[in-house]
Amino acid sequence: MIKKRIAFVSDHASPLALLGGIDNGGQNVYVAELSKELVCKGYLVDVYTRKDNTALQEVVYYAPGVRVIHIKAGPEVFVEKEKLLQYMEEFKLNMIDFIKRSNIEYELIHAHFFMSALVASAIKKIFRVPYVVTFHALGLVRLAYQKEADKFPASRIEIERMVVNDADMIIAECPQDKQDLINFYNASPGRIVVIPCGFNPEEFKAIDKALAREKLNLPVDKTILLQLGRMVPRKGVDNVIRSLANLKGRFQNIHLVVVGGESDNADDELTPELARLKEIAKKEDVYDRVTFTGRRGRNILKYYYSAADVFITTPWYEPFGITPLEAMACGIPVIGSNVGGIKYSVKDGLTGFLVPPNNPEALAAKVQELVNDPNLLLSMKNNAMKHVNENFTWRKVAQSMCDLYEDVLLRHKYSRTRVIAITDFASRYSDKYTKEPYLPVLHPHVKVAK
Repeated sequence: MIKKRIAFVSDHASPLALLGGIDNGGQNVYVAELSKELVCKGYLVDVYTRKDNTALQEVVYYAPGVRVIHIKAGPEVFVEKEKLLQYMEEFKLNMIDFIKRSNIEYELIHAHFFMSALVASAIKKIFRVPYVVTFHALGLVRLAYQKEADKFPASRIEIERMVVNDADMIIAECPQDKQDLINFYNASPGRIVVIPCGFNPEEFKAIDKALAREKLNLPVDKTILLQLGRMVPRKGVDNVIRSLANLKGRFQNIHLVVVGGESDNADDELTPELARLKEIAKKEDVYDRVTFTGRRGRNILKYYYSAADVFITTPWYEPFGITPLEAMACGIPVIGSNVGGIKYSVKDGLTGFLVPPNNPEALAAKVQELVNDPNLLLSMKNNAMKHVNENFTWRKVAQSMCDLYEDVLLRHKYSRTRVIAITDFASRYSDKYTKEPYLPVLHPHVKVAK
């Protein structure tokens, strides 16, 4: 079978990066897992990402059928994503150079994040290759929550508006994401398809709790709450810590484990957010009930999920959020903010609870309800595993993505054929035929993952 070759552009999020750092999270996982599943569907995938380390080879074979191509763009060191836009012109030129000297022809480009889409837009014009985009986060939504703390250049918004109109299709990660695209960017609903993130069932599944705790050297006689992810203010880890203060008088055996950071040893200097969180824990008089582990490798995360009794994630906003899926796959109920993708993936009262963000009292009440009822915990554990395995595996996500790709490719092929035919006809007869060719409404076979 001849495989179709596609390019992923993921400017700052490499599938090779360690997770938990300030700029390493869900997008890295999305790119890594989706690319591997697409190979099983008949694609070869090249992932273009910025070279942020001099030791990196230009081409790394990440998995069968998947290459990671490191593109020079700015200094070959880590640069915060908020400061990368200035290097996208160099990224574009060097990516074009790689494509030409490698004599590669891509069927389609999938851009991840707005800067990647800016590059993809230029590639589209040069090589006549269609592109789709997953924004992963929207500038206007981020700005609404972060306000002056948002360090992205103001031009981000105009770039996103351009991409919304220029991309061949937009992938929203949840219904809220789609609504935000329509409300904030006036995107056409007909050019948006909702396809969620996923999890790998071979990587994340329930492990015996006692075994997991023994491996991690966690206490066997405590009720463990887990927070896992990037250590940045918008993730609301401070809210989780403050909720402990509402529980400490009644639940002396509750312990919070916080996984994430820029180093393996929870270094305050390397991760300033950890220093802030530790001060909050001290102020709330719960410091002795919180363990900050620092960053952990992906191969060990399933043990942390399985060791927990409850997974908590209460960000201010969340475009999707992969960690709730991974937790539920390991049989852990999730208490999450009633925002974005979390309110889409977590079934309130069935696989966990939804609570308002920045409300430690409401969070504490739901923690109390869960840990007071072993039967409810068991029920939610079983519901959670069933829910995510039926709806959110990367295999199901990849199938929905393939349906979208094929639709885009069919439209692109028909469009080019019609342009050639009409242009040729018009050159021989009349200028009135040089109008844009009619594009038919194709059969809506794209399957939206539930």
